[in-house]
Amino acid sequence: MLTKQFRRATMWICFAAASAATLSADSITFSLLPGDGNLSGAPSSLIGWGYSITNNSTADWFLATGLNSDSFSNGTPTSLFDFPEVGPGQTVTEAFDAVNSIGLFELQWDASAPNGFANAGSFVLSGQWWNGDPFNGGSLIATATDVAVPYSATVSGGSGSNTPEPAAGYLLLLAIGITAIWRHPSLSYALTRNGRER
Repeated sequence: MLTKQFRRATMWICFAAASAATLSADSITFSLLPGDGNLSGAPSSLIGWGYSITNNSTADWFLATGLNSDSFSNGTPTSLFDFPEVGPGQTVTEAFDAVNSIGLFELQWDASAPNGFANAGSFVLSGQWWNGDPFNGGSLIATATDVAVPYSATVSGGSGSNTPEPAAGYLLLLAIGITAIWRHPSLSYALTRNGRER
């Protein structure tokens, strides 16, 4: 009897190992647009990433179920991800479109974001494997292995100061006005005379 139980246990272990080997053959390629994942923008600007997901399986469907990222500072992040289903051998690509809120993720820099500041981390994609179309009769096979891709977002083109600087044109006009008053004798005399009469 012990031998019979041992055989059953061995059979189940072999079956589980074979199933795991089959499932591990399924994989996806997850990448950011732009390909290096590095973006930059001035304070107050809106920047964002697109994505590409390729299902490398020849038989199973991939369904995206989650997207996580590391934290962001000096800006407001928003997920745009649409959690696609990707058929065997297919690729789904979404470029970042700020007008229509399409892509993977967007970041609105704060107006006070200092020049040279950078957010860096990873986007982590989670998903599931299905033996057919998940929304048309397919059955869940297993949870997919999470895939992480690095990103960075850098503030560029800002002054790095929270104090707005006056426009050079206004300073020039002010200097010309002061010089004109100072150099014009009748204006200078009138201002001095009015000052004494008070």
